[in-house]
This record gives sequence, C-alpha cells and structure tokens, in this order.
Amino acid sequence: MQHDLIAQANTWLAEDPDPETRDELAALIEAGDTQELAARFAGTLQFGTAGLRGELGAGPMRMNRSVVIRAAAGLAAYLKAQGEEGGLVVIGYDARYKSEDFARDTAAVMTGAGLRAAVLPRPLPTPVLAYAIRHLGAVAGVEVTASHNPPRDNGYKVYLGDGSQIVPPADGEIADAIAAVGPLGDVVRPEDGWQTLGEEVLDAYLARTDAVLAADSPRTARTVYTAMHGVGTSVLTAAFARAGFPAPVLVTEQAEPDPAFPTVAFPNPEEPGAMDLAFATARRASPDLVIANDPDADRCAVAVPDAATEGGWRMLRGDEVGALLAAHLVERGASGVFAESIVSSSLLGRIAEKAGLGYEETLTGFKWIARVDGLRYGYEEALGYCVDPEGVRDKDGITAALLVAELASVLKEQGRTLLDLLDDLALAHGLHATDQLSVRVEDLSVIANAMTRLREQPPTTLAGLAVTSAEDLSQGTDLLPPTDGLRYHLEGARVIVRPSGTEPKLKCYLEVVVPVADTAGLPAARARGAELLAGIKRDLATAAGI
Repeated sequence: MQHDLIAQANTWLAEDPDPETRDELAALIEAGDTQELAARFAGTLQFGTAGLRGELGAGPMRMNRSVVIRAAAGLAAYLKAQGEEGGLVVIGYDARYKSEDFARDTAAVMTGAGLRAAVLPRPLPTPVLAYAIRHLGAVAGVEVTASHNPPRDNGYKVYLGDGSQIVPPADGEIADAIAAVGPLGDVVRPEDGWQTLGEEVLDAYLARTDAVLAADSPRTARTVYTAMHGVGTSVLTAAFARAGFPAPVLVTEQAEPDPAFPTVAFPNPEEPGAMDLAFATARRASPDLVIANDPDADRCAVAVPDAATEGGWRMLRGDEVGALLAAHLVERGASGVFAESIVSSSLLGRIAEKAGLGYEETLTGFKWIARVDGLRYGYEEALGYCVDPEGVRDKDGITAALLVAELASVLKEQGRTLLDLLDDLALAHGLHATDQLSVRVEDLSVIANAMTRLREQPPTTLAGLAVTSAEDLSQGTDLLPPTDGLRYHLEGARVIVRPSGTEPKLKCYLEVVVPVADTAGLPAARARGAELLAGIKRDLATAAGI
C-alpha cells in the first residue's frame, strides 16, 4: 500500500505545472511522510453545487493548479456538450493566494477547448462577476474565491449563462466531465488568446447599482466600513460616492486586500473578534452604521449604535437585516416575490403576506433563491442579500450596503433608527428571535454521527417545548427537493440541522416567535426569546451528541 501511495504521488508530481506545489510534494515524498501523503491522495476534491473549495496544497484533495485545470477542462467539455461551442466564459477572482493563477489557467483551458474567455481586470467582488455574465452575454462564469473561509483555503465557483450558480443536475454532469479528463498534458492550454477585460465592465456594474436606490431618497447616513482584508473597498467606496452618501470611514488595518488576513482568525464578520477593529474605529468616528463585507464582498454585515450593548455597538443578525430590507422595499412599493432559504427567519413570510406579495422558501443557498420566478428580493441568514435580481442573480454585499444606508438615512430624517424599525416589526408580527448552534470539526465523521443520532433518536422536546413534527429533508418535501437536513417544528419555534456545504461545520438554525402586545412588552419578549433559544441550543447539542 505504501508503494502504491508513493507511486501515485510521483505520477501526480510528474504532471503538476506549479513549481511551488511540485516542491511541496517532492519534499513529502522524499521525507516518506506517508500520513500526509495519504491525506492528500485519499480521493479527489469533490465538485458540487458550491463548485470546489478546500485547502491549498499539492495533491488531488487540495486546491492547486492541477485540480483547477481539470475542473476547467471538465466545465469546458460540459459546455460544449450543451451546444455552447465558441461561447464566452467570464472569469473573476479575489485576492487570495493563487487566485489569479487559477483564473489564468481557467482562461487558457477554455481557449484551448474552443470557447472564448474573458478575465476581469483585477481582483474584484464576486457580484461583479455575476453581473458580467449576463451583461456580456456569456454562457458561463467562474469566480475563483473561498469567500469567508480561512486564509489557507481557496475555491472555484461556477455560474451558468443565466447568471446564477449551478444546481443539480448540472453540478453532477460537470463532475462527471471532470472525472473523464485524461492526462493533464493532453489538456490544451495556450499561453494567450483570451481577453483581459477593462474597467468598463466595473463601470457598468457601478452604473447598475443606482437601480437599488429610490431616485429622491435621502443619502445622509454616515458609515464605518471594513473590507475584512478583501476586495470590497474600492468598489463599495465608488458606489457610495456615485450615490451621494458621505464617504465611509475605512477600517484602515483591513482596507487593502491581504491573503494572509493578518488581523482576523477567520475573515468572516460573524466570527468572534472579526469586527473588533471596526467597532474601535466606530467608537472614534461615531457613525450611524458599521458595514462590513466578507473578503469577496458578496455578504454584508451591519452593526448599529446600542447603549445597552457592551462596547456600544450591536451586530445585527442576518435575519434582522433581511427583515429590515424587506420592510424598506415594501415601504417603497415593491412588487414581485420575496424569497429566502429554509434556514432563514419566518418573519419574511409574514412581511410578504401582510404586503400582499408572493413568498417562497428554497433550499439553502443563493443558487436556489436566484431561480425563484418573479423574484424581487431574496436573502439568507448568513448575511446574504439579493436586492437587485435583474442586475445580479446572487447575493451582493455592495448593493445591500447601499440599500441599508438608504434605509438608515430615511429613518435618520425621521429621528429614528434601525432598532426602532425592528421594534415596529416585532409589534406587527411577533418577536422573531433567531440563533445558531455551529460546530466546526476536524473529523467529518462527527457530523455524520450527529445526523445519524438525530435521525435514529429525534428529540421530543427542546427547552420544554414539544416537538410537534419532524421532517427528514433528505426525503424531500412537497415543495423542496431532497437535501441532507432535518427540520423540527415546535410550539412557537423551529429548528433546522444540516451539514455546511462549504465548511467542515454542523449548523443548527434556531428560531422562536414570542407574541408582543405593546411596546412595554418588548423587553420581556426579548428575555423570553433569549431564554428559549439558550434552552433549545443546550438540549439540541445533547440530543446530537455534540
């Protein structure tokens, strides 16, 4: 077995076009590090509805140029099989390690396969790539990004010509085409022949951002902004300047792209400590809002002044921002369908129903939300908001930030805040309190064991609330295709448990709804909501064995 492993590694080494990963793999072979080699060659990084995502390094279980070239060759073969010979593929990339290399390799493979390739001019937000696909009439798009994953990771996200991410069966068909790719040396990769786009594609995206704002709306909200060491700063500040908002005060330590992400353990605004520098800047600048993007700027986090919160600033949950933006769009006279994934708060459905708008729940991910017929607005609790589906059929942290700033400006003119509007929504629809139990693992069997345990021994009560129904989402429902997940309905609460599609995490999404009679009852409702969420989290962890 050891001999076979070394032989497999040497075969891979002979094909690897990257001197860095060749040296890395050669060192492992020379050292006889069979444990590490076994991890690198335990299989292949699987292509799915999130494309590819994983740790950088040599071998088929890591993200590297060899893996990307095979993925690009498989995607090219799939597109040609769909009759898209000669079609345009647009490629974008973030500022992570190897991102530009992976983008250039993809362009070379597409060109060699008889497709046309165009690469964005520099590291830019993922929404710019999603916009460019439809703007340029492309048959597909590729974004090289690992979003908010740790610094050691990178990823490969695929969009088709409608501008939305791939879903089944396309993902499986592309995976089959990747598996059918022969020796790497047979993949034609010319040194040129593709186009590097100019700034005009970004200019067109920025011109489109105007569409998310009302023509006569106030633009007075002052913001502190962090790009979290990602690619958002230049695009967001340009969008704010076009719109006429005050220039955001930048968190200077995190304003420029840096693939090492030196000031954060995880470059995700939801992670503990990630917003500390932004809050420190806000305490000096006293803005109306703090806005953060994740490193590829497709997510948007919002914090507001709150004297009751330690440090004076309160992070809003994704569900809170999702409801606020929905209420703002309703106030502006929106029509069409509001949509969210099943892990997001049920408050959106109540807002849509009261406004007489369509409403739809989807599986997790914007690949599903973006495909809702008649979509006007979609969001997911993980800080993702689609506020201009005609422009970007995906989450977009730039346009979401603009819309939040507009809402804050409207409320500011009325002497009110986002927290006041959240109170209004609680009075109108009940207090919808949400939380998450998220467990990051090194061993993926921990997740599988937890899911098995919950399926075999489902809880009957959580936090003293009876479980009134339990659904195994792997069987599908009348409205949803199958997915690996569990959903529990309780008396006044809801729980969904699922493995993350992009990280080694088990994620449990909790919601409780507490009736509120009047403003005086809000503090008690919040306390009751927090108590129930803590109890559900505790009891669910016990039931899952985590």
